[in-house]
Amino acid sequence: MAKSGMMRCLTPAIGIGFGLAVSGGQAVAAGASEPGLPQLDISTWPSQIFWLIVIFGIGYAMMAKIITPKIGTVLENRHTRLDGDLSKAREASAEAAKIRAEYEADLESARNDAAAFARKAAAEAAEKAASVEGKADKKLASKVATAEKKLAAAKAEAMENLNTVAAEVALEAVEGLTGLKATKLQAEKVVNATTKTMAPKEAN
Repeated sequence: MAKSGMMRCLTPAIGIGFGLAVSGGQAVAAGASEPGLPQLDISTWPSQIFWLIVIFGIGYAMMAKIITPKIGTVLENRHTRLDGDLSKAREASAEAAKIRAEYEADLESARNDAAAFARKAAAEAAEKAASVEGKADKKLASKVATAEKKLAAAKAEAMENLNTVAAEVALEAVEGLTGLKATKLQAEKVVNATTKTMAPKEAN
């Protein structure tokens, strides 16, 4: 469309220029028999000035209507494009800054969450360890108490058996030394009394 418009505007100018060339050629042919330059002939100045004004006007009109608007349009488009590119660059920079800020915030939040999880896990581990240790202590104390009870029962049984044996030995010794016979009950009383007397000494 722009090329066809330019051709329509240039066609009259080409015709006018062709006419000027023909008239100039006729003037040269007419003035060939006269001495001097035909352009310096005062009688041709009005026509020269007229055609100068016409050609200048056509050139000015072409510059004002075709060439200059196109140049202005190109410059305006380029300016608009540059403004758009700069605006996009600013928007991209702002978006990048926003994304970076969000990334840093998310990273800081993740670090805080990880630290909180680590503290919670450590507290739970310590609590479980304390619970297990307490249960182990209770179990060990129960086993120790049971062992002490068994040991005390075994000791009591052993002492009882020892007293019985001692009483029998004492009866045989008395009978062998003195020829007297003592009852088993008497011998056990003597042995028990002796054992009670010696128990505090052994404890000390």
